[in-house]
Amino acid sequence: MDLTGKLLIAMPGIGDPRFEHSVIFLCSHSDEGAMGLIINKIAPEVQLGNLLEQLEIPVLDPDKGAEAIRFGGPVETQRGFVLHSKDYQSSINSLEVPPGYSMTATLDILEDIAQGKGPEKLLIMLGYAGWGPGQLEAEIIANGWLTTESTDALIFETPDVEKWGAALGSLGIDPLSLSASAGTA
Repeated sequence: MDLTGKLLIAMPGIGDPRFEHSVIFLCSHSDEGAMGLIINKIAPEVQLGNLLEQLEIPVLDPDKGAEAIRFGGPVETQRGFVLHSKDYQSSINSLEVPPGYSMTATLDILEDIAQGKGPEKLLIMLGYAGWGPGQLEAEIIANGWLTTESTDALIFETPDVEKWGAALGSLGIDPLSLSASAGTA
Protein backbone atom coordinates (compact mmCIF):
# COMPACT_ATOMS: atom_id res chain seq x y z
CA MET A 1 0.00 0.00 0.00
CA ASP A 2 1.48 3.32 -1.11
CA LEU A 3 -0.31 6.36 0.31
CA THR A 4 2.03 8.96 -1.22
CA GLY A 5 -0.02 11.98 -2.29
CA LYS A 6 -3.06 10.98 -0.23
CA LEU A 7 -4.57 12.78 2.74
CA LEU A 8 -4.69 11.32 6.24
CA ILE A 9 -7.65 12.37 8.37
CA ALA A 10 -7.22 12.06 12.13
CA MET A 11 -9.98 10.09 13.81
CA PRO A 12 -11.50 11.27 17.09
CA GLY A 13 -9.57 9.84 20.00
CA ILE A 14 -6.26 9.68 18.10
CA GLY A 15 -4.58 10.14 21.48
CA ASP A 16 -2.09 12.87 20.56
CA PRO A 17 -3.40 16.45 20.84
CA ARG A 18 -0.92 17.61 18.19
CA PHE A 19 -2.81 15.52 15.64
CA GLU A 20 -6.38 16.08 16.85
CA HIS A 21 -8.58 17.10 13.88
CA SER A 22 -5.52 17.06 11.61
CA VAL A 23 -5.46 16.59 7.88
CA ILE A 24 -2.03 15.47 6.68
CA PHE A 25 -0.74 15.44 3.12
CA LEU A 26 1.59 12.44 2.70
CA CYS A 27 4.69 13.52 0.79
CA SER A 28 6.17 10.03 0.86
CA HIS A 29 5.16 6.56 2.00
CA SER A 30 7.18 3.38 1.55
CA ASP A 31 8.41 0.33 3.43
CA GLU A 32 10.95 2.62 5.14
CA GLY A 33 8.23 4.82 6.69
CA ALA A 34 6.21 7.91 5.87
CA MET A 35 6.55 11.69 5.90
CA GLY A 36 3.68 14.16 5.77
CA LEU A 37 2.66 17.75 6.40
CA ILE A 38 -0.31 18.87 8.49
CA ILE A 39 -2.21 21.22 6.18
CA ASN A 40 -4.84 22.64 8.54
CA LYS A 41 -3.10 23.90 11.70
CA ILE A 42 -1.90 27.49 11.78
CA ALA A 43 1.35 28.08 13.66
CA PRO A 44 0.41 30.68 16.29
CA GLU A 45 1.83 34.15 15.84
CA VAL A 46 3.97 33.30 12.80
CA GLN A 47 3.47 34.80 9.37
CA LEU A 48 5.58 34.62 6.25
CA GLY A 49 6.70 38.23 6.70
CA ASN A 50 8.14 37.41 10.14
CA LEU A 51 9.91 34.34 8.80
CA LEU A 52 11.40 36.21 5.82
CA GLU A 53 12.57 38.99 8.13
CA GLN A 54 14.30 36.47 10.43
CA LEU A 55 15.99 34.91 7.40
CA GLU A 56 16.95 38.37 6.09
CA ILE A 57 15.11 37.80 2.81
CA PRO A 58 13.84 41.06 1.29
CA VAL A 59 10.14 41.05 0.43
CA LEU A 60 9.39 42.51 -2.99
CA ASP A 61 5.81 41.18 -3.08
CA PRO A 62 4.03 42.90 -0.15
CA ASP A 63 0.98 40.61 -0.48
CA LYS A 64 3.09 37.66 0.65
CA GLY A 65 3.96 39.08 4.08
CA ALA A 66 0.61 38.14 5.64
CA GLU A 67 0.68 34.53 4.38
CA ALA A 68 0.01 32.15 7.28
CA ILE A 69 2.59 29.62 8.38
CA ARG A 70 1.27 26.22 9.44
CA PHE A 71 2.40 23.70 12.04
CA GLY A 72 3.46 20.89 9.70
CA GLY A 73 4.14 18.38 12.46
CA PRO A 74 6.17 17.75 15.60
CA VAL A 75 9.44 16.72 13.90
CA GLU A 76 12.10 19.38 13.10
CA THR A 77 9.77 22.27 13.97
CA GLN A 78 12.42 24.86 13.09
CA ARG A 79 12.69 23.55 9.52
CA GLY A 80 10.46 24.92 6.76
CA PHE A 81 8.57 22.96 4.12
CA VAL A 82 6.48 24.27 1.25
CA LEU A 83 3.76 22.13 -0.30
CA HIS A 84 2.95 23.62 -3.67
CA SER A 85 1.60 23.27 -7.18
CA LYS A 86 3.86 21.76 -9.84
CA ASP A 87 4.17 25.05 -11.73
CA TYR A 88 7.28 25.76 -9.61
CA GLN A 89 10.44 23.69 -9.30
CA SER A 90 13.32 24.68 -7.06
CA SER A 91 16.64 25.19 -8.78
CA ILE A 92 18.12 23.15 -5.91
CA ASN A 93 15.61 20.39 -5.13
CA SER A 94 11.86 19.81 -5.20
CA LEU A 95 10.23 16.47 -4.44
CA GLU A 96 7.53 15.67 -6.98
CA VAL A 97 4.52 14.07 -5.29
CA PRO A 98 1.88 12.42 -7.46
CA PRO A 99 -0.88 13.24 -8.40
CA GLY A 100 0.38 16.76 -9.20
CA TYR A 101 2.11 18.40 -6.26
CA SER A 102 5.64 19.21 -5.16
CA MET A 103 7.30 19.75 -1.80
CA THR A 104 10.34 21.98 -1.43
CA ALA A 105 12.40 22.43 1.72
CA THR A 106 15.22 24.62 0.42
CA LEU A 107 15.67 28.34 1.08
CA ASP A 108 15.44 29.30 -2.59
CA ILE A 109 11.66 28.79 -2.65
CA LEU A 110 11.21 31.38 0.11
CA GLU A 111 13.44 33.80 -1.80
CA ASP A 112 11.35 33.24 -4.94
CA ILE A 113 8.05 33.64 -3.03
CA ALA A 114 9.32 36.93 -1.54
CA GLN A 115 10.10 38.16 -5.06
CA GLY A 116 6.71 37.11 -6.43
CA LYS A 117 8.24 34.24 -8.47
CA GLY A 118 7.05 31.33 -6.34
CA PRO A 119 4.38 28.72 -7.03
CA GLU A 120 0.81 29.74 -7.81
CA LYS A 121 -0.59 27.57 -4.99
CA LEU A 122 1.31 26.93 -1.77
CA LEU A 123 1.19 26.17 1.93
CA ILE A 124 4.21 26.88 4.14
CA MET A 125 4.84 24.70 7.19
CA LEU A 126 7.29 24.49 10.05
CA GLY A 127 8.00 20.88 10.99
CA TYR A 128 6.64 17.62 9.64
CA ALA A 129 5.01 14.39 10.75
CA GLY A 130 7.03 11.21 10.42
CA TRP A 131 6.47 7.48 10.91
CA GLY A 132 8.92 4.59 11.06
CA PRO A 133 8.54 1.36 9.08
CA GLY A 134 5.04 -0.09 9.57
CA GLN A 135 4.06 2.55 12.15
CA LEU A 136 1.53 4.42 9.99
CA GLU A 137 -0.06 1.19 8.80
CA ALA A 138 -0.48 0.07 12.41
CA GLU A 139 -2.08 3.41 13.32
CA ILE A 140 -4.51 3.09 10.40
CA ILE A 141 -5.46 -0.45 11.45
CA ALA A 142 -5.96 0.82 15.03
CA ASN A 143 -8.55 3.32 13.73
CA GLY A 144 -6.26 6.35 14.15
CA TRP A 145 -6.51 7.59 10.57
CA LEU A 146 -8.75 7.54 7.52
CA THR A 147 -7.35 8.19 4.06
CA THR A 148 -8.78 10.10 1.12
CA GLU A 149 -7.69 11.49 -2.22
CA SER A 150 -5.96 14.86 -2.26
CA THR A 151 -7.46 17.68 -4.28
CA ASP A 152 -6.45 21.29 -4.89
CA ALA A 153 -9.79 22.36 -3.41
CA LEU A 154 -9.14 20.54 -0.12
CA ILE A 155 -5.47 21.47 0.15
CA PHE A 156 -5.30 25.04 -1.10
CA GLU A 157 -8.84 26.47 -1.26
CA THR A 158 -10.71 25.19 1.80
CA PRO A 159 -10.23 27.35 4.93
CA ASP A 160 -8.03 25.59 7.49
CA VAL A 161 -10.79 25.35 10.10
CA GLU A 162 -13.02 23.54 7.57
CA LYS A 163 -10.46 21.09 6.10
CA TRP A 164 -11.03 18.25 8.59
CA GLY A 165 -14.80 18.24 8.05
CA ALA A 166 -14.40 18.70 4.29
CA ALA A 167 -11.92 15.80 4.10
CA LEU A 168 -14.36 13.57 5.99
CA GLY A 169 -17.16 14.83 3.74
CA SER A 170 -15.17 13.74 0.68
CA LEU A 171 -15.63 10.19 2.03
CA GLY A 172 -19.33 10.75 2.69
CA ILE A 173 -18.78 10.89 6.46
CA ASP A 174 -20.50 13.39 8.74
CA PRO A 175 -18.00 14.42 11.48
CA LEU A 176 -20.81 14.31 14.06
CA SER A 177 -21.33 10.61 13.38
CA LEU A 178 -17.77 9.59 14.30
CA SER A 179 -16.91 7.78 17.51
CA ALA A 180 -13.58 7.74 19.32
CA SER A 181 -13.87 3.99 19.97
CA ALA A 182 -13.29 1.30 17.38
CA GLY A 183 -15.22 -1.90 17.12
CA THR A 184 -14.42 -5.31 15.69
CA ALA A 185 -16.67 -7.71 13.88
